[in-house]
Amino acid sequence: MFRLYHTSDLHNRSGFAPHIRAIRAAAPGFLIDCGDTLRGSQTVYHRHEPIIAEMNAAEYDLGVPGNREFHYLYPLMHARLEKIARPLICSNLVDTFRRPLPFAKEYCLPFDERRVVRFFGLLVEQYPLHSVWERLFGWRFLNPFEVAQKVAASVSPDEVLILLSHLGLEMDRRIAQAVPRINLILGGHSHDTLHEPEYVGDVAIVHAGPYGRYLSSTDIDFQGGSLRARVVQSSLIPLLPQAVAP
Repeated sequence: MFRLYHTSDLHNRSGFAPHIRAIRAAAPGFLIDCGDTLRGSQTVYHRHEPIIAEMNAAEYDLGVPGNREFHYLYPLMHARLEKIARPLICSNLVDTFRRPLPFAKEYCLPFDERRVVRFFGLLVEQYPLHSVWERLFGWRFLNPFEVAQKVAASVSPDEVLILLSHLGLEMDRRIAQAVPRINLILGGHSHDTLHEPEYVGDVAIVHAGPYGRYLSSTDIDFQGGSLRARVVQSSLIPLLPQAVAP
């Protein structure tokens, strides 16, 4: 069995790190964030982002950048992401100027002695393909459906394929419909809170909601000799019940 914890859309909230550490001490699991943690935005850059220290203290293992982590200017995005201790993945953002990317395309972990958990990440598109903004800044947003289909076609039948999404719930539903090979989508961006997983076919979608109110806890496993991993439990754990929208 493989346990995952996840948050999204924290928007610079604080005070959750001790609670997350206690939860993981009692029941170890892999900790993920699905973007929009920062105060800054695509155009606003803050040299100091207090949430980074909070997340480092919580010891996150992996994340996907959201539109708050993205910046139109490469030097500012690079400076922003290099302060984040956890690895970041994004599979649908490339640099046409061929500068070193401050994130990876995918991330893999062993599930057991012979099987692998593969993570890929999708960021909501900030402007259209081949737009004037792409020519100006060098960032190219690839079609998330095409990327997801390409990744799914490359995995073996018994691999666990997990999408870390900063696309929003409606897009997650459409991705799940179009790419049924995905085992699990951990999502954010739209600020939806799902108190139990939503299924599109066999694809489970989990959204923990915004502002650190909840931490999702999801277990996946292979059952009955099946080649496909399935969610065996998923729930939301309260983190910051007092957290409110700004």
